[in-house]
Amino acid sequence: MPRHAFDSDDWPKRFRRRGLRFTEPRRLILDILNGTNEHLSAEEIYLAVHKKYPGIGLTTVYRTLDLLVEMGLVHQFQFGDGRSRYELIHNPGKPGHHHHLVCSRCKRIIDYDDFVEEEVELIRKVEEALAKKHDFSIEGHLIQFYGICRECRE
Repeated sequence: MPRHAFDSDDWPKRFRRRGLRFTEPRRLILDILNGTNEHLSAEEIYLAVHKKYPGIGLTTVYRTLDLLVEMGLVHQFQFGDGRSRYELIHNPGKPGHHHHLVCSRCKRIIDYDDFVEEEVELIRKVEEALAKKHDFSIEGHLIQFYGICRECRE
């Protein structure tokens, strides 16, 4: 099971609070994202959903992903491979929060979540300083490091 699996019972409520229906395509897209540790493109999500719901179109997947990003359920990432990639949002203070290491050559994405105390303290200090400097209430962060993975260096 993916380390960031969510309790999906909350999803219909979040849609209803916004006056939206929780449709089968929306549920399937969230299920696909909830069931993987990969950072999937819209096309990959479409292919996975299409197996279970053949009537879905790629446009519906794109619109749904845009909605899920706007609702704060899904992150949209650009890792330099020319495609948006998606994953469920995690609360920074809870299990599942991670950063990304992105290989500039092979585009491999490594989730990094084995933080040591010094890293956590450094991020906390940076957030506090930025919040104070810009009078800004920080609710979370995304960190991506770019470099060359071990396999590409060898």
